[in-house]
Amino acid sequence: MSAFDPRPLTEPIDRAAVREFVRAGRAEGRLPGAWSSATGILALVFFGVVVLVVGSFFLTIVGSVMSSMASSSGAGFSLLFLIPVLAVGAIAALIVVFAVRGSLGAGGRWYRMSRFAQANGMTYLPAVTAPGLPGMIFSLGSSRASSDVVRGDRPRFAEFANYRYTTGSGKNRTTHKWGYVAIKLDVPLPHIVLDALGNNGLFGSNLPAAFDRDQRLGLEGDFDKHFALYCPEGYERDALYLFTPDIMARFIDNAAALDVEIIDDWLFLYAKRDFSTLDPATWAWLFSVVGALLDKLAQWARWRDERLTTDASTAAISAPEVASVSDGTPGAASALPFAPPPQVLRPPPGVAMPGRRLKRRFPVAAIVIFALFGIFWFAIQSGVLAAVFSR
Repeated sequence: MSAFDPRPLTEPIDRAAVREFVRAGRAEGRLPGAWSSATGILALVFFGVVVLVVGSFFLTIVGSVMSSMASSSGAGFSLLFLIPVLAVGAIAALIVVFAVRGSLGAGGRWYRMSRFAQANGMTYLPAVTAPGLPGMIFSLGSSRASSDVVRGDRPRFAEFANYRYTTGSGKNRTTHKWGYVAIKLDVPLPHIVLDALGNNGLFGSNLPAAFDRDQRLGLEGDFDKHFALYCPEGYERDALYLFTPDIMARFIDNAAALDVEIIDDWLFLYAKRDFSTLDPATWAWLFSVVGALLDKLAQWARWRDERLTTDASTAAISAPEVASVSDGTPGAASALPFAPPPQVLRPPPGVAMPGRRLKRRFPVAAIVIFALFGIFWFAIQSGVLAAVFSR
């Protein structure tokens, strides 16, 4: 792999080159249009509101002046009428200027990120709507989208991005922000979650899913001080095979601040912060984490689910291969019903059904706490609490 090169994130850029990059990107459909970005939409909305408010204000003034100056000349009235028009025009011009500057700012970011990805042998996409990834954060809420997506496939596929989704509606609408790294594995593995203990909050895990406590597996050494490991029931030996002492040491030394999920043939690293930024230190950290894990992930390719061996053997026995021998007559053959089935030497890559997904649980403690808070708030608002203490 080539050396890490963060220079495109911070070095001076040519404005003309940025404009050409944005023009070409929009023409090829790689970049969003001028008014399809959030900046453009907000500028349009703001422009409409300002024009409505300011126009109504000045027209009201003009109307009152007209009523009090019925004897004024036509030229005087025309001059007064031009005031709100000129004011609205000036405000519109300022809004357009700010919108263009915002668009150029977004273009500069896209340009830097694209050059950074290229310098490090990767590719860049400004946004991906509803990424089809199997991790726990990718199936929640609505308006799901990844942004500033940086991808590479050497020595294996890895994707770095920011992710947003929303839950609730109206005043209760909440936008959830994550950064993630997605790494493609060689074979499907059991569903395993490493909940980093260092980033948990007051009510426990910061992950958006809770898992049955019976699936938590204790590991040797200091690993349990940094992570809570969850694996499907019956897959404890498989988790121990995957998380050997040297791999546990890599996770402790490099990824203790990140939550980890292994699902199907993917490994995800999560944090409630942006990963894909213009900060060279963030990229240096992420690249070092992935680099530390990559050479250890190769040994996971040898793992096989022994439960699939039993399934394959049962299927082979239930439908044995029919062997034939000749009885000496040309074209004649007789079946041997006692022919043995082909021996299954090794299970195929994959995971049996019980190991594909962890069992989830409801966060009962958090629900009880929020319910008590709601009752307390209702008691204050309704005056019941004050009545009780006034007795």
